[in-house]
Amino acid sequence: MARKTISGLTLRGDVWHVNKVVKGQRIYESTGTGSREEAERYLIHRLEGIRQATVYGVCQVRTWREAATKYLLEFQHQPSIWLTALYLEQLDPFIGELPLTHIDDDALRPFIVFKKKDTVTKNGMKKPGAANRTVNIALQRVVRVLNLCARKWRDENKHPWLNTVPMITMLDEKKDRRQPYPLSWDEQTIFFRELPDHLRIMALFKVNAGCREQEVCKLRWEWEIDVPELGTSVFLIPAEFGGRTEKSGVKNREERLVVLNDIAKSIIEGQRGRDDEWVFPYEGHALHRMNDSAWRSARTKASKKWQEEYGKQPHPDLERVRVHDLKHTFGRRLRAAGVTEEDRQVLLGHKNGSVTTHYSSAELTNLITAANKVVATDSRSPTLTILKRKAA
Repeated sequence: MARKTISGLTLRGDVWHVNKVVKGQRIYESTGTGSREEAERYLIHRLEGIRQATVYGVCQVRTWREAATKYLLEFQHQPSIWLTALYLEQLDPFIGELPLTHIDDDALRPFIVFKKKDTVTKNGMKKPGAANRTVNIALQRVVRVLNLCARKWRDENKHPWLNTVPMITMLDEKKDRRQPYPLSWDEQTIFFRELPDHLRIMALFKVNAGCREQEVCKLRWEWEIDVPELGTSVFLIPAEFGGRTEKSGVKNREERLVVLNDIAKSIIEGQRGRDDEWVFPYEGHALHRMNDSAWRSARTKASKKWQEEYGKQPHPDLERVRVHDLKHTFGRRLRAAGVTEEDRQVLLGHKNGSVTTHYSSAELTNLITAANKVVATDSRSPTLTILKRKAA
């Protein structure tokens, strides 16, 4: 007689996975083996645990993988669930098989060491390990899941998945935190010169509009609002804007008003007609991110050009300038130009409690005037020089 197999096992790649509902409880996890026989033994063990919990009231010991899977299923509609899934996937090889009662600092230490370790890319470039902030984001996900296990999730007998949550130690973020680096006018000129055309235009817009990276990459023409009485337009980015993914959302969950100074306005006019949907299209699509290999290459070239032109070493942060530093550059120039904090908050898209759709013409005029203060705060007006160079 042929041997009867157990249902609920699926081979994904080289590993068997469980996908089975037992007594109202869903088991959705990896067995960790490519052997069907071993996978069946694993499933039998899990079924026996559920039976004992149901019949005898025995508190079932859950694994971290079970808790992580339940979290992803329960919170799948969260805007940032894709990022949580990424961190939980990275954690799984280190703690996936462990019982929840064994998740502590000692269990997480190998993961931390792995994330902090420097690596070498395929082209031989050294890639530094993750910053403490990045590691802490993953550890915060661990704490979040463990708290749910102790405070919310219950088995069939109303026992918590975890009795107590251990104290998980976070890394000191101040030790390796990279401070914002606003560019000087000369640094901006040299750096922007090395960027390819599509990135140069986007960067120039970003440093004059104070937008976040994804607000530039995914800027849509449908968000533009004409203000005929002022002879200009503004962009109103909706609160549900998807950012890098469809569910990312605007950072502050509020509509984002983008005011155009003279430079930003000229860039917008220059982009008209290039695409029906995207303001800054690249090869027919919206750019996924500005910080790509071309951006990183331009940083390196700009540092070398700085030394050639000025005969001295550039600031070390010029070679590692980030896309977000352009937003900090815009903010610092506004402050140096005497723009009030309230106006800076609006221009930078910071949460300030105001209703962006209720601005009067006078208020918009004031904001445009404030934004224009950073166009010619330097007598050489390097941003205008860059535009002239682009046209030539």
